[in-house]
Amino acid sequence: MTQRTRKAIGTFLIVAFIIAYSLVMMAVGGELAVGRGIAVEIIFYAIAGLLWLPVVMGIIRWMVRPDPA
Repeated sequence: MTQRTRKAIGTFLIVAFIIAYSLVMMAVGGELAVGRGIAVEIIFYAIAGLLWLPVVMGIIRWMVRPDPA
């Protein structure tokens, strides 16, 4: 698979993942964090705001691999 193809697929994967992840985290946060105090909400959303990074970084790392020789 060429790098160009991986970048196209990766772009769609990242957008789909971010949309799904944000919807899931909003639902989870609404059940677990909302109404328990501002400190709990801040901590939950700070952690949730960072958890998506390893997944997206993995996709980006896969996208930019050089083409096989």
